[in-house]
Order: sequence, then structure tokens, then C-alpha cells
Amino acid sequence: MTPAVRQYLVITGNYWAFTLTDGALRMLVVLHFDQLGYSPLEIALLFLFYELFGVVTNLVGGYLGARLGLNRTMNLGLFLQVIALGMLAVPAALLTVPWVMAAQALSGIAKDLNKMSAKSGIKLLVPDQQQGTLYRWVAMLTGSKNTLKGVGFFLGGVLLMTIGFQGAVVTMAAVLVMVWLASLFLLRNTLGKSKAKPKFSDILSKSRAINVLSAARLFLFGARDVWFVVALPVYLHTAFGWDFWQVGGFMATWVIGYGVVQTLAPRFTGYREDGQPAVFWGALLALVPAGIAGGLMLGWSPQIVVVGGLLVFGVLFAINSALHSYLIVSYARGDGVSLDVGFYYMSNAAGRLLGTLLSGWIYQQYGLEECLWVSSGLVTLAALFATALPDRMTSATA
Repeated sequence: MTPAVRQYLVITGNYWAFTLTDGALRMLVVLHFDQLGYSPLEIALLFLFYELFGVVTNLVGGYLGARLGLNRTMNLGLFLQVIALGMLAVPAALLTVPWVMAAQALSGIAKDLNKMSAKSGIKLLVPDQQQGTLYRWVAMLTGSKNTLKGVGFFLGGVLLMTIGFQGAVVTMAAVLVMVWLASLFLLRNTLGKSKAKPKFSDILSKSRAINVLSAARLFLFGARDVWFVVALPVYLHTAFGWDFWQVGGFMATWVIGYGVVQTLAPRFTGYREDGQPAVFWGALLALVPAGIAGGLMLGWSPQIVVVGGLLVFGVLFAINSALHSYLIVSYARGDGVSLDVGFYYMSNAAGRLLGTLLSGWIYQQYGLEECLWVSSGLVTLAALFATALPDRMTSATA
């Protein structure tokens, strides 16, 4: 086993462990506070700082990764997640909205430090001329991460029903402490450290390709979260009468399948070094939420339309996400890669923030159908931005 492969496995293992707790925590918060009588908009606000701080973290985290090394930013992310889980382990009377928002803010910082470090690290482990290998490695990392996020959704629902909210967060914190301690010794201490000390002003990308792709990513993930984060779990619970086990299990299965498709994305899309596949698959994806909304308006069976449409959406969204994840790593510079990746995932976090807020507000005011129409419009914008993506080699010499 080569050193590069060993580091890839350490990075992937860290990312897996973090993602499992992140997915479980999201489901725990949504279902627990819905059970306590919070409105969809109030639940969405609990995630406000989670997404908002993700925007800032990706910008600053990319700079820190280039200055200090990706091992330090990844380990810092693990440590902050332990602190966030500990904050939520307080007695129920202390779980006020501001307190939970603060804990979610720490969790958002932790998640994006971990993600930025993992995605940037992969770029440094694959020779630049092996772009096909890079695509496969990124797809495997991203897909396996989302599969475990789905397991985390299921785990969150199970833990809530068996040991309760407080017991769940304490258990996850204890497991993550062990992962953090192992990571301190196993990650290479020079990974991702830039040879030239970057200036703080370098956190803003000067690459046209990175800027265009970042805009596309913002709208792509806004389109997912505008109906997936708050609207869908609450809809499944209230409209279909599903209990927490069923909601958590279904969404877990969806995300697991979504992750599996991401790992296989290179087989569906083929390999090209420009944005044309992102345009095609984005346009195809835009039809799905519009189709689901249309079916609901026509009075078709909600169970068949929503569940069936969600499965199709998951397949196409997974392919789009894998394509975008590969393109950012491919377009990014070799030296100081975390700066480009951090800027890109800043846009990703901004898209999630936009989608999360819209999910709670639009669902509360208008319902699921309107969330779906907005989702279709946002995907269309993502595909339009992808039309402006240059060839990778052209971007590298620009």
C-alpha cells in the first residue's frame, strides 16, 4: 500500500466518522424539535447558523489549510463537532433556540472544515495527468460519505426512539473523541500546506472557472435543500402520518442510494474535462421537481408521486453532485488547493443556507408544491451557469 493510498484511507475514515454523526444529528434535531411543537420555520432557523457559519468557514478554512496544513483543519473539525454534541447534551430545559443555534453553528464550522480538508487532500494524492483516477477517487469519497450520511439519518431516528435525544448526542460525542485521537497520530502533518504563504486576500477566487462553477453549485444545492431539509421530513410525518422511525428510515435509504449512485457517476457520465456533462445532467434534473409538483397539482396519489419522484431526483442529483465535485478538484490549483476548494464550498454552504431558509418559509406559507417549483428553477440556473465552464486545460493556462 503506497503512502498516498494510506493517507487517502485515513482521510476517508475521518470523513466517514464525521458524516455519520452529522447525518444523525440533523435528523435528531428536525424530529426532536418537531416533536416539541416547533413550526417548520422555527426548525429551519435552528440550522441558520449551521449554514451561515459554513459560508465563512469555507473561506477562512481554505486559507488556514494552505497556511497550516490540511491535517490540522481536519482534526480541528473533528474536535469542534465533539464540542457541539456536548453542548446539546445539556438537560432539556436548557435547550433553548439560541443555545441550539449556537451548537449548530459550531457543528457547521466543524462540518465544512472537515469536508474542505478531505476534498482538498484528494487533489494532492493523485498526479495531475491522471484525471480519470481523480474523478473516480472523488466520486468514491463523495458517494461513500453520502451513503454514511444516509445511515446517519436512520441512526438518528433509531437513537431518538431508543435512548432519547440526550443519550444519542452523548454516545456520538464519545465515539468521535476516539476517532479524533487516532487522527492526530495518523494524518501527515504537511498535507496541503502551501509552499508560498498565501495572503488573506487570496481567499477570494480569481479564476473564472472556479467562480462560474461556484455559482452553479450554489443554485444546485439550494435546489436540493429547498424541499429536502425541512419541508420533506415534516411533510412525510404530517401528510402521510409516518412515525419518526419511518421518516428517518426512508430518508436514510434515499441518501444511501444517492451515495451509491455518486460512486458510479463516472460510468454514467463518461470522462470530459469541460462543463458540458454538467449542463446536460442539470437540465435533466430540473424536470424532476417540476414533474412532482405537476403531479400533485393534478391530484395524483401523493405517495406515488412524492416517493417515486424523490427516487428519480436522487439518482440525477447524485450524478450532478459528483460531476461538480470532480470539476472543482480538477480546476483547483495544485499549490494552495484548499483556497480554491474552500471558495467553492463557501458557495455550496451559501446554497444550503438559501435552500434551508426557503424550505421552512415556503413550506409553512404555501406547501410542498411551491418548494418543488422553486427547486426546479434553481436547478435550471445551475445548468445555465455550467454552460460557461471552460475546458480544464484552457482554464489552467488562463
